Amino acid sequence: MKRLNIIIGLLAFQLLAFSNSAGVRAGGVSTFEPVANKDLPFKVGEKLDYNIRYGLVKAGEATLEVKRFTNRRSKPSYHMVGTGRTTGMTDWFFRTRDRYETYIDTSSLAPVEFIRDIDEGGFEIKRHIIFNHAEKSARDVYRTDTVFSFEKNMQDIFSAFYYARSMDVDEIQIGDEIVIDVFLDHENFPFKLKYLGVENVELEDFTISCMKFLPVVQEGRVFKESETMTIWVSNDKNRIPVRLQTELAVGSIKVDLSSYQNLAHPLNRRRN
Repeated sequence: MKRLNIIIGLLAFQLLAFSNSAGVRAGGVSTFEPVANKDLPFKVGEKLDYNIRYGLVKAGEATLEVKRFTNRRSKPSYHMVGTGRTTGMTDWFFRTRDRYETYIDTSSLAPVEFIRDIDEGGFEIKRHIIFNHAEKSARDVYRTDTVFSFEKNMQDIFSAFYYARSMDVDEIQIGDEIVIDVFLDHENFPFKLKYLGVENVELEDFTISCMKFLPVVQEGRVFKESETMTIWVSNDKNRIPVRLQTELAVGSIKVDLSSYQNLAHPLNRRRN
């Protein structure tokens, strides 16, 4: 279950249409502008719960929440929190407790501050990133001796999820790759999603029409070359992740939406 932090990060990511410039299409690589703020796909109070299974065994749970409006670094901001934990027998063998927080500027949807606190079987990572978009720089509270530089429209791995959901993807076509630049672990790297079309995803109680994406990532950064992840996102104005499945060298990890609260728009679903 050493991939549990990535569940938050990629439920935290990416699961959708990302943007790093204006809305154009060239050579199959697409970029998309955010929709107007009044049409945002999330609102304060939104809560998404997920079950994480390794094969047939329930191995963990994850939750993504839009907690509140607040002021952070003198900017009106949304405060989002993502948590993940192992459960059952998995908790005995590989106890995992992951927490991500991001503060997002309500006008630009750019990250103001990012906190990452993970503990996986005693392996810990702590980050507390302060972004300065005017100067295109970031600093880590735990690394006061270093200033990191980045390009425009940089996202952290968690803010990217909400920024991505705000993209207008009405013109997306099968085969398009959607790109976002992400600052993670003191490095900048591009994250790409290849759009595969629309599919219905059947959950325990209902079926949801979804957009299907294949993440394209750097080997060694998130997944190994031999590992494949597929992501299904609700094909409606909410753009919430419904299913995330990773094929590993041995077995697979599946993350399914288990419950939701306070969505900004009606969910495109039907009862089973």
